[in-house]
Amino acid sequence: MIRYDRNFRALACSLAALAGYVDAIGFMKSGGLFVSFMSGNSTRMAIGIVEGAALGFAAAALIALFVCGVVLNLILCAKVTIAHRKVTAMTGVAVLLTGAAICQSAGLDIPTIGLLCLAMGASNTIFQRDGEVSIGVTYMTGTLVKLGHKLADAALGGNRTAWFPYLLLWLALVLGGISGAATYTWLPDASIWIASAVAIALSVATLRLTESK
Repeated sequence: MIRYDRNFRALACSLAALAGYVDAIGFMKSGGLFVSFMSGNSTRMAIGIVEGAALGFAAAALIALFVCGVVLNLILCAKVTIAHRKVTAMTGVAVLLTGAAICQSAGLDIPTIGLLCLAMGASNTIFQRDGEVSIGVTYMTGTLVKLGHKLADAALGGNRTAWFPYLLLWLALVLGGISGAATYTWLPDASIWIASAVAIALSVATLRLTESK
C-alpha cells in the first residue's frame, strides 16, 4: 500500500469502498453469505458441512465463483501490456457488475449473486506486484495486521504516519458497506446499477492514472 503514490492509494480506497458496498448488498440479498469475504464463507461452509445445511453448499459455490473471477481476469490481463493491465482488470470488474445489474433488473437473483462474486474476485487482480496481490481490496484481515505492525513501529520510534493508509483502506470498506446496506434497503432495484456506474467511472480514472505515468 505505502509503495504506491497518493493517486493509486486513492484508487485502492475507492475500490475497497466499492467492495464493501457490493458485499453488503450480496450479504443482504443472499440471506447471510458474502460475495467478497471468502473467510466468512469458508466458515459458513464448514458449519454447513457439519450441520448438513444447504447454506454450506451455497457458500462453497460462492468461493468457487470468487476464485473463477480471479482466474478469468488474470487470463484476460495476460493478453495485454503491463501498462494496460490495471485498466483491463478494472474494465472486467465493470462488465461483471453491469451484468449483475441487468440480472437484478430481470429478477434473476442467483445469477446476480454469482456475477457479484465473480466481480469481487476479479477486483483483486487490479493491484499486483511480481505476480502477487499487492493490495487486497475486498478483504481487510491482512490490512489490519499491517496497520497493527505500523502502529507498533511508530510506537517504537519508526515512521509515525505509515499506518495511516492502511486505516484509510479499512475505513473505505466499512463506509462502502454502510452505503451498500442503506442503498439496498431504500433502492434495491437501483443499488447494483449504482455499483456498475461507479466501476465504470473507476475504469476511466484508472485509464487516466496509467496514461499519466
